[in-house]
Amino acid sequence: MNQAPAQFIAICSDSIGETAEAVVQAALRQFELSDAEIKRFMNVREEDEVTQLMEEVAGRGGVVAYTLVQPELREAIREEAVRLNVRAVDIMGPMMQAFADTFNGYPKRLPGLLHRLDESYFRRVEAMEFAVQYDDGKDVSAILKADVVLLGVSRISKTPLSMFLAHKGYKTVNYPVVPELTPPSQLREVAGGRVFGLTMDAEHLLKIRTERLKVMGLPYEVQYTAMERIREELDYAHRLYAELGCPVIDVTDKAIEETAGLIINSLQLKEAF
Repeated sequence: MNQAPAQFIAICSDSIGETAEAVVQAALRQFELSDAEIKRFMNVREEDEVTQLMEEVAGRGGVVAYTLVQPELREAIREEAVRLNVRAVDIMGPMMQAFADTFNGYPKRLPGLLHRLDESYFRRVEAMEFAVQYDDGKDVSAILKADVVLLGVSRISKTPLSMFLAHKGYKTVNYPVVPELTPPSQLREVAGGRVFGLTMDAEHLLKIRTERLKVMGLPYEVQYTAMERIREELDYAHRLYAELGCPVIDVTDKAIEETAGLIINSLQLKEAF
């Protein structure tokens, strides 16, 4: 039986394509496209490169999202889209045009400005190294050095959230909440509302833990996936959050980006006051 071909989405960028891929990933979450393949074409600077990638997209029946600042390359991709009957979505062009029309300015048209080696870049690198070094409570002393402290039971997405916040420049440490472990005293010394408690629907957490054990090839009829144990852990976590007086975020139906946005907004609000 022949399998249906995977949906093909090309990212075309004169830099690294991160902006376009973020938009594509956000859109994908609205569809049941589990087999979608995303391919980045980075540092595109010549019209010949545009032609080649557009022919590949046409051959695979895909769509292309692009972030190109050079007018000639944007025109080339539009022409190829018409010639090859390929849907091409300009991620950055309309926004640049809106700025030009509204503020009477002109874009610099320099590729890769977002990723120049400036102060914010080095801050992000430092934050990423911090998140990796202090992941999952490896060193409780990091709690007092962190911009953000995440608390939560096992498999509640603490590590992915830490990495996403680090990418935004926030030094993040996450600490596992386990009823049998005494929480570190440093948690009560953190000031400025930098501690956040994560929670999740018990049924949803059960599914995640069960799938995790299946992937690892381990038996899943164990205490780790027992509903009674999961409820015990979540109840304990909520009691701890109440003691600490920290904000609680239910991540059950939230994407990592959405949860991170809530945390960043909370931090910025506190800084404003």
